Amino acid sequence: MNPSIPQQERIAALDIIRGLALFGILFINVKGYIVLTEGMIIPEYTGIDQVIDTLILMFVEKKFFSIFSFLFGVGFYIFASRAERRGDKPLWRFTRRLLVLLLIGIIHAFIFWGTILPVYALIGLLLLPFYRAKVTTIRNWLGGITGVYLLALISKLAIGAAVPFSSVVDFVISDTTLIFIMFLAGFLAAKADWIRRIGELKKRVRLAQLGSLPIFAGLSVWIWTAAQHGTDDLKLIISLSAIPGVLLYVTSLFLLLEYRTARTILQPFARVGQMALTNYVAQSLIGSLFISIMGLETVSPSNVVLIACLIMIVQIVYSSLWFRYFKLGLLEKAWRFMTYGKKQTAK
Repeated sequence: MNPSIPQQERIAALDIIRGLALFGILFINVKGYIVLTEGMIIPEYTGIDQVIDTLILMFVEKKFFSIFSFLFGVGFYIFASRAERRGDKPLWRFTRRLLVLLLIGIIHAFIFWGTILPVYALIGLLLLPFYRAKVTTIRNWLGGITGVYLLALISKLAIGAAVPFSSVVDFVISDTTLIFIMFLAGFLAAKADWIRRIGELKKRVRLAQLGSLPIFAGLSVWIWTAAQHGTDDLKLIISLSAIPGVLLYVTSLFLLLEYRTARTILQPFARVGQMALTNYVAQSLIGSLFISIMGLETVSPSNVVLIACLIMIVQIVYSSLWFRYFKLGLLEKAWRFMTYGKKQTAK
């Protein structure tokens, strides 16, 4: 039997998953580091590029930014509860933290148009009313919103443009709703203390893992088939696969990280995740540099894999070196200072 992980290692496990999520996000964002201009032709992929592109749609698209969103929700509860224990005003402090993130995101948008930071900051405000709510209340809201999201997706797939209140349905199935679902799920997991008790809840976590596996597998086959035939509903099918995909990935990772050997092997990703804001912003700069050096006008799926791996190697190296001398990432330090308005000691 594997003993339960101590609290300090549990946070390290979250950092590992956050680092892996940043790696997955790269496979989507790398293409966006080239600004599309009028008249630019995007080639159709064939051979190995077509296979890689489809695999990214199956296993990466909407899954890893959703995991990142889940961890944002976890972070909200950890941040606010710690602030309250210090005698601070948790909701005001977190609001200020979100406003600083919004500012950083707006600045980042001038570098990378596809940045998620402003969206995170704005949607994060919707978490504030849930801080004082009971776990059962949050669970009911999460179940209700998720149910509406999935029902809207299924209706859109079944009926198409003829679905009643089409504009409302389109908003419901947008990434905004998915991000909020993941925010709320992460917040619930942290507030209910499930993350710290993975060892105790192993049977339930395993049940969730096994339950999501056949659903995700079936939807992945559907994505593959739809991609091969150029189905118009491909994006909807990918969206439908996001929640079972995240459930499968997150439960599998938490169970895997119960074992010391797995934590040791994946430890390099922890440093990347520990300075996630700095690394997220830096990815667009490093990626643009690699694309420029390689002289690419468009980024093929095989180039996406190569550049994503190169960026992550660079980030693992410099993140590990950084924490030998500093306790916080560069942007994390600025974020903390602007949140509190005074120098804070990293803990």
